[in-house]
Amino acid sequence: MASSTRDPEVVRVSQKGQATIPKALREKFGIETPGEVFVYEEGERIIIEPIPSFDELHGIHAGEHEPGEVLEKVREQKDEERRREEDRVERLRPSEDADNDA
Repeated sequence: MASSTRDPEVVRVSQKGQATIPKALREKFGIETPGEVFVYEEGERIIIEPIPSFDELHGIHAGEHEPGEVLEKVREQKDEERRREEDRVERLRPSEDADNDA
């Protein structure tokens, strides 16, 4: 049975305060290793958030942002980029009519 990234997972914290982010979450959120993440408090929770690369931040203006806002904008940009790439692949795919002409 495959586990979900939404299922809680126990992570040990070393004497130096280090903890490992589970692989499934690193992959899902694009956290590179070695790399860096934002860590901050929100209410009674500790939040770990990927730091977007400079390429991902293209078009996002500097300034004050709400926690998670930059990440949400990066996700929106990635989704849009993926949709454009899928559209491009569809346009370049040979049509069934071309196969029938051969």
